[in-house]
Amino acid sequence: MWAIAGVLLGLVVLATILGFHAGPHLHLAAGVLGVVAAVWLAVMVADGDSVPVLSLLLGLDIVLSAGVGVLAWRGLRARGAGTVGHRLLSLEGAEGVAVGELGPQGIVRVGGEDWSAVSLNGTVPAGGRVQVIGADRVRLEVWGEPDEAADEAPPSPLPRTSEPAAGTAAGTDEERQHL
Repeated sequence: MWAIAGVLLGLVVLATILGFHAGPHLHLAAGVLGVVAAVWLAVMVADGDSVPVLSLLLGLDIVLSAGVGVLAWRGLRARGAGTVGHRLLSLEGAEGVAVGELGPQGIVRVGGEDWSAVSLNGTVPAGGRVQVIGADRVRLEVWGEPDEAADEAPPSPLPRTSEPAAGTAAGTDEERQHL
């Protein structure tokens, strides 16, 4: 009888540990095995075999089985709710910002997460605002604000003065500081 109790309790522990890798279905199996082990231990207590040790094992088995049952229930209930496809669909219409230049591909930050993205309307500068239009697998399709600054030529930081003096490679001190 002790050998059967040991095997059942060992299977409960093994299924519990493997359930963290394999998923909630194995936790469910651990919970069922825990109930079977609890029944077996209760039968052994009723026969009068070493009551203090069996009571301790029975209590530990009940606690472990209840915990694993809760893990299995929560895991099976939430199964599929957090898949990538579901998250991508929920991002449609969301606004974000380009982490780097989208020319047209790059990285955007939407909802505090970085995503691979492609701009559907051309280049978006780093820091430019984007809106999620759709998703293609795990890449977001975004629409970026047009880069108005790209249409205008930026003013030159160097003053346009005279040519560098003969014999000096960079011109005046003021021009060298700007270089």
